[in-house]
Amino acid sequence: MADRTAPVAKVGNALEMILEGLAGIALLLMMLITAVDVIGRYFFGLSLTGSVELTQIMLATVVFLAFPLVCWREEHVSIDLLDTVFPRGLVWLRQCAINLLCTAALWIMTPTIWGLAERAFQWGDTTEYLRIPTGYLIGVIAVMTGVAALLTLVRALLYLLEGMGLIRAGGPLSEAQVHDPEDFQANV
Repeated sequence: MADRTAPVAKVGNALEMILEGLAGIALLLMMLITAVDVIGRYFFGLSLTGSVELTQIMLATVVFLAFPLVCWREEHVSIDLLDTVFPRGLVWLRQCAINLLCTAALWIMTPTIWGLAERAFQWGDTTEYLRIPTGYLIGVIAVMTGVAALLTLVRALLYLLEGMGLIRAGGPLSEAQVHDPEDFQANV
């Protein structure tokens, strides 16, 4: 959105900063764990106990903390086969439908993942060596999936509002967000 002083934009910026910061910390921890493990093996013949488990946990944390941001920014993997033939005036409708479909899929998955987290706590599931409860990680995955669902819903609403002409600039269809297929061809 163009108006960065709006309360919604401030909340969005804060959410982005928090999620990016937490994902960055998790990535840094994963890097440090790997470095300590490699240095320990190479120089001292000792590996860091549970380094594989910690790396797996940090990797899942990085991925799912970044997941809502990827959904909000629409930076996920996509195929643009129809972009050049789809009428530019109806892009808002297509994007609205895609985001609503994503919202529905994510809302269906969120309670299922949350149920897996609850079951992991009930059964006392832990990692093999370090005995870290897996329910916390699964809970983070469920929460981030729910946040991603909410953000795709907001994105769909923004497409709808901009497509109907209720908001003008700074929405998903504004020139800063849309890449013109002719410009794309010129840059290739």
